[in-house]
Amino acid sequence: MASRKNGDAGGFQGVRATDASAPSHDANGDRDTFRICVGAVAGAHGVKGDVRIKTFTENPMDIAAYGALWDEVGQNSFEILDAYPDKMGARVRFKNITSRSHAEALKGTRLYITRDNLPTLEEEDFYHADLIGLVAVTEQGEKLGTVKAVYNFGSADLLDIDGQFIPFTKINIPEIDFQSGTLTVVPPQDFDDEASE
Repeated sequence: MASRKNGDAGGFQGVRATDASAPSHDANGDRDTFRICVGAVAGAHGVKGDVRIKTFTENPMDIAAYGALWDEVGQNSFEILDAYPDKMGARVRFKNITSRSHAEALKGTRLYITRDNLPTLEEEDFYHADLIGLVAVTEQGEKLGTVKAVYNFGSADLLDIDGQFIPFTKINIPEIDFQSGTLTVVPPQDFDDEASE
């Protein structure tokens, strides 16, 4: 979740710490606004079928709070029986996955939930999946790039717009239009300087 704050985030800089989940797309290449990717199977753990999941949730253990998880094509569902903290995010035991070979076969599987399983957010809060993929434009309509990821290194949320970090504040992002798939950016001065180099 990202929160758009009032004011300026200052000159905070950070280093990329995690990958962010890109939104899924339907067969026509349109953004899938119905499903949200909450994790990906990173590998097997032990011999009883447990899997390690790289989670894309704010709290890694929330992976078990949303009900059944689905694979990318929506054909296979995964019911979590147990979940434990793991350095990747979470270690889980799925119903009907009972051996290491079954667990290893799931490696790389992206796990989804339906949007209606997510809690309702407050007005200035957004799910990362809703922001990733939006086209960033200036107030004059000039395209700056696409939102690739959302990061927070401790000070404020930052949007990665084609490698440039923009603070996710009302000053820098005064308008978000999900219908048109755009957000308006008022870049800080250093964005223009770096982009011209």
